[in-house]
Amino acid sequence: MINYFSKYKFIFYLCNLILLLEYLYPGSLLGCIIFNNCTIQPQLTSDFIISTNHFYSFFILSVVGFLTYIKANQIIYLSIYLIFLSFLLEIMHYIIPNRSFEYPDLFGNLAGVILPIVVRLIFKKNENFKN
Repeated sequence: MINYFSKYKFIFYLCNLILLLEYLYPGSLLGCIIFNNCTIQPQLTSDFIISTNHFYSFFILSVVGFLTYIKANQIIYLSIYLIFLSFLLEIMHYIIPNRSFEYPDLFGNLAGVILPIVVRLIFKKNENFKN
């Protein structure tokens, strides 16, 4: 599985493109496709403290990114990129029509990035401990 993603980096780039289109579209792109109504946002699960849709989006992007880039220096740059992207895309909602900046969305973005980072660090530390 890891070799598959590292050989085909276009999967990570495609996930980035889809995320950018989804976030920068004025209104709900998924609502336009699924419900034929751009004002309705599909909700996968109910929100708790953070926006679950945002969490799922960034979690998938982060996991695909960590499976694509394996080297330690690439992981550092990828982590910085994903955290920066989560802030930037949510801040862009200030200027995009029919979108609004919300802290639960921002925290969902960050949680979707930070959870895979923490899990990867735990696995890496466990791997080093075994050796």
